[in-house]
Amino acid sequence: MAGSSAPWIGSAYLFLQSTCKTIALPALYESSQKKPCVFKALKLALADSTGSVNGVDMLKVHCSHPHLIVQLKFCKQENCRRFLRSYREGALQKSLQSHLQLSLATTTVPLKVELKAGSEHLDKMLKDEDHCLECIYREKPDRLPDEEITELEKGLKSLMLHQNINNNVAGKDCSSLKSLSRPYLPQGSSLPTQLTFIFQGQQFDNRTITPDDHQKFAKSVSKKWKQVGRSLQKSCRALRDPAIDNLALEYDREGLYEQAYQMLLRFIQCEGKKATIARLIAALEENGLVSLAEELLGLHPSEDCS
Repeated sequence: MAGSSAPWIGSAYLFLQSTCKTIALPALYESSQKKPCVFKALKLALADSTGSVNGVDMLKVHCSHPHLIVQLKFCKQENCRRFLRSYREGALQKSLQSHLQLSLATTTVPLKVELKAGSEHLDKMLKDEDHCLECIYREKPDRLPDEEITELEKGLKSLMLHQNINNNVAGKDCSSLKSLSRPYLPQGSSLPTQLTFIFQGQQFDNRTITPDDHQKFAKSVSKKWKQVGRSLQKSCRALRDPAIDNLALEYDREGLYEQAYQMLLRFIQCEGKKATIARLIAALEENGLVSLAEELLGLHPSEDCS
C-alpha cells in the first residue's frame, strides 16, 4: 500500500439520502439558515466514527437531489479503518441520524447511506476491510477543502469555544474539538472524552464537573452515593474496592453529605479533566437518580437544540 515514509492519504464519497419524504437533505443544506446545522451534524458524526475531529476531513459537500454527497479525505490508515468499521456496523448511520435530529430539532431523520471510492461501490465489499482501504488509498483527493467548508469549520469552532467558555471549562479552546466519541457512550468506555452526550433525547455539551455540581450531588444523592460510586468505579481505579467502604467508615460521623462529597472528590482528583459531567450523569441514570441528573444539567421540558 503506502511506503513506510510516505503519508497514507485516501479519499471516498459518502452518499446520504433521507428516506422521509418531508425531509430533503440537499434542500436543507442549500438553506443558509439550516446549512450550519446540517454541517455540525455531519462533523460530529464523522468525528464519532473515528474518535477524533481530525480523523477525517470534509473537502466538499455536493447537493445532488435526492443525495447529499460528502467528499472525504483520510490522512491516516488507522482513522480510515475506524471509519470503515463504524460504517459497517451501522454506528455511523445511527450517529448521523441522532446528530441531524438534534441539530434540526426534528423527531427523526431516517437515512440511507452509501460509500464509494472512485468507481468502486464499497458497500458490496465491507467485509473485506483491507480491500476497502486499498480502494480508498488509490483515490487521491483532487482538491483542497472548499472555501465554504473552511468557513463552516470556523463557525463551528467558534460556537464550541463560546459554549465551553459559558460552561466554565478551564483550559479549553478550539483544540478541545480534537476528541469526540459516540453520543451514547457506554459505561466504562475507554474512548476519548466526548464533546457532547445525549440525555433524555437531548444533546448537551460535555464539561468537567464543577464545584457547584459537586455540592449539589453531595446534598441530594443521599444513601445512594455508594451505588453511584460503584457505577463510577467501573472506569475509575481510585474507587475500586475497598475504597468505597473505606470512605463510608472514615466519614461515618460526618454523615451522608460528607461521604458522598469525598467519594466524588476522589473521582475528580483521580480522573482530572476526564471527570466529566457525562460520566456522572450516566452513573446517576444507572441508579435511577434521574431527577438529580436533571438538576445538574438544568434541564427544562421546553429546551431543544436548533
